[in-house]
Amino acid sequence: MKSNGELSETLASAVQKCGGAVVRVQARRRTPSSGCVWSEGVIVTAHHAIERDEGIEVGLSDGKVVKAALIGRDPTTDLAALRIEATGLERPDWAMAPELKVGHLAMALARPGRSTRATLGMISALGEEWRTPSGGRVDLYLQADLSLPPGFSGGMLVDTAGRALGVNSSWLLPRHSLAIPAVTVQRVIEALLAEGSIRRGFLGVGAFPIRFPERLEQQIGQDSGLILVSLQPEGPAEKAGLLLGDILLSLDGESLTGIDDLVGLLDQKRIGTEVTLRLLRAGQPQERTVAVGARA
Repeated sequence: MKSNGELSETLASAVQKCGGAVVRVQARRRTPSSGCVWSEGVIVTAHHAIERDEGIEVGLSDGKVVKAALIGRDPTTDLAALRIEATGLERPDWAMAPELKVGHLAMALARPGRSTRATLGMISALGEEWRTPSGGRVDLYLQADLSLPPGFSGGMLVDTAGRALGVNSSWLLPRHSLAIPAVTVQRVIEALLAEGSIRRGFLGVGAFPIRFPERLEQQIGQDSGLILVSLQPEGPAEKAGLLLGDILLSLDGESLTGIDDLVGLLDQKRIGTEVTLRLLRAGQPQERTVAVGARA
């Protein structure tokens, strides 16, 4: 077991190892946020901290301030990518498959001012792949019990070895300090670099969740569905023959009990494919095949 002095030195070394890769992002009126060096000239930060698309500046660890251009953003995972004209940037060791356990120590690093700031806590929850409230796919639920003061979102979560575990976000779930894991950051940033946005599947419907009476619940095997309240003219759903008032029950066998279910299932891989929608029309179960469109 390490002594307090040894542990302190370990933590300080981890901060020193990664601190140079943490930058200040000035893209909103109030407190600047933080960002992390992803690759040469590319910075990853939090989507919610980017309040303007132009006039963005990035403060580097050496004190220089450079202009940044917005490459793209993904609100569903609270990630954004910026491009800067700078060379020789320190790049952290991004841990794509970390062997984490609840109870492991972790630190949030940020640079809302000129110097690196850090706060210490532990990994408080780990889980499998999950969907954010707005439908983004995150490969690992990663929560730490540390606080994220103003300006810490977009900064880095690191372990005691100085490996970057992910990008911190205080926005995805209220009152939760979450980190978007490195493997998700990689997938999103690569898509933003290639296309400038995250393409999502599109049916052209507006829907609202409703609960079924007990008799209907027993008949169809689920307690709720999504009633269609709008259809985009000439959209995929209308072309497939869906009607206002239809109640969606499932998509390719996956139950639809809330809007998040539908948004989560319409990910990029379903664009251009045909999906099977099970629905209720006038109280009778039916199926329709719909060709999924695309929307950024």
